[in-house]
Amino acid sequence: MRSPALLLSLALPCTVLLAQDPANNAQKAERLVKAAVAFANANGVDKLIQQTNNADGRFHVGSGSQLYIFVYEFSGVCRAIGYDTQKLVGVNRWDLKDPDGKFFLREIIAMAKGKGSGWIDYKYTNPQTGRIQAKTSYVERVGDLVVGAGIYKD
Repeated sequence: MRSPALLLSLALPCTVLLAQDPANNAQKAERLVKAAVAFANANGVDKLIQQTNNADGRFHVGSGSQLYIFVYEFSGVCRAIGYDTQKLVGVNRWDLKDPDGKFFLREIIAMAKGKGSGWIDYKYTNPQTGRIQAKTSYVERVGDLVVGAGIYKD
């Protein structure tokens, strides 16, 4: 039988690898969105928006809000976002393009309106690094809103 200390020493590197695994981060993003949708269904969209716009709210994961929820109206107006709320909340971002010219918010909204949920790939400026990076976001429809969370791929 192996000692608990040896088992712990073997488990720690696995934990570090899981934290850096994009598939694991994608699962975290999807679980966060599903939790936000369940919260909105149980408590109302206004409470979800309040929690999302609060830097200490329940839908921020990791230091520096590495994983956060965003909420948009189908018109493209940002209702809530986990970073830079002063600049982004209330702004219509319908015409927002990534560096390749992709209208990714339109695709996010179309996904929510059509299939109801799914993944969208695009490029976006990482608020932590200031660099444009490949990103994928999982989104779900809640009434006439889209709720999502994304991860940076590189």
